[in-house]
Amino acid sequence: MRKTAILLTALFLFAGCGKAEEPAQETVTEEPVNEEPQEEEKEMILRINGEVMDVTWEENESVNALEELAQGGLEIETHMYGGWEQVGSIGKRLPANDVNTTAQPGDIMLYSSDQIVIFYGNNSWAYTKLGHISAAQEELETILSADTASVELSME
Repeated sequence: MRKTAILLTALFLFAGCGKAEEPAQETVTEEPVNEEPQEEEKEMILRINGEVMDVTWEENESVNALEELAQGGLEIETHMYGGWEQVGSIGKRLPANDVNTTAQPGDIMLYSSDQIVIFYGNNSWAYTKLGHISAAQEELETILSADTASVELSME
């Protein structure tokens, strides 16, 4: 009986030592590469009297609404006001978040929800800031100190 017990124990041990099954390998299928060109994000371009200006735009709902208007091109005729700014009607009311501020040369502001103001001097009033033109005050005065200016906004 002792032989039978040893034989059964050995049989169970050898049965457990068989070759282990390897896990099934997953087949990796690559998804097709989308070869359509991605649409580049457009930026709003400001031209004054045909000259492209270097502008840093604010991130606010007023600028978003202005970008919507600029999709098809937006032309605004402005006139000098006070000897320090050009003002023109946008033609539509935009969302505004006016705060009392002192505008600096190069500031682009929304006034009364429907007018764009571009400064070449300083003025304190309640505005919503739209952006800032990176240019020297002398350059801004040369471009903006005439009786009128043609302002164009477009998305490019």
